[in-house]
Parts: sequence; C-alpha cells; structure tokens
Amino acid sequence: MNVIELLADLQAQHDKTAARAGELRAQMQHLTAALTEVEARLADLATTRQVIAELAPAGGQPVPPETNTAYQAIVNAFNQHPDQEFRARELHELLGMPTDEASVNITRSRLGRLTRQGFLTQPGRGRYQKRTYDLSGERVHGWMGSAGGRAGS
Repeated sequence: MNVIELLADLQAQHDKTAARAGELRAQMQHLTAALTEVEARLADLATTRQVIAELAPAGGQPVPPETNTAYQAIVNAFNQHPDQEFRARELHELLGMPTDEASVNITRSRLGRLTRQGFLTQPGRGRYQKRTYDLSGERVHGWMGSAGGRAGS
C-alpha cells in the first residue's frame, strides 16, 4: 500500500467516523429535549400530587408526609406565581429563606438547573419565570434551547 492509498483510506475512515459522530450528536439533542420535557412534567405532577394530598379529606388512609425540599419550595413558589419573574434573592425573601450570599448562590444554581430542565425560563439576566403553555400545548413563556435567551410571548 503506497502513501496515497493510505491517505485515501484514512480519509474514508475519518469521513465515516465524522458521519457517525453527527448521528450521535443528533440523537443526544433529541434525547436531551425529550428528557427536559419529561422532567418538567414530573415536577408538575409532583406539585399536583402534593396539592391534592393537602386538600384531600383526613379520612381513609393517611398520606405519607412529603419532604418539602428547597427545590419543592422553589417549584411551589413559581406554581403559585406563574406569571411573575423572580430574582434569587426575591425568592428567598418570599419563602422566608436566609438571604446571605452563600444561600442565595445555592438557589441560583438550583434555578439554573430548573431552567435547563425546562421548568423555568430566564426572561432576563438573573430573572426566572415559570415556563407556561396555552391550552393547545404551545409555549407561552419560555424559549427551548441550550444556550438560553429571551422569553417568547
């Protein structure tokens, strides 16, 4: 095998591998979008279950107590105020959480995760809002993308 044949073979292998990498990237994008939608639905279902459990009559079998994690408190605040934008510090004040910088930074991380999961949107720098949908299932607030951006209307 001469050098030209070797280079041609290497180019063919490169092209084949690059095509496979492109296929895998497309699959990752599809799966990431699907996971974002499912995780947002799970958060909505957890909130709905908690609200129903709180409103259910005390008779019958006792409902196991739900752990009110910081994430659940944040999700509940956005569910109660779906059209309102919050900054992390404002959310802390609303929820009666400590407003020291370390605590607020942890909440900023949580808000970023909820945004990446598709539950929240970020209509401006440092501001977060619940992603909402109209009756047809179309997004009213929120922009679906990995790089972030302005909220749609």
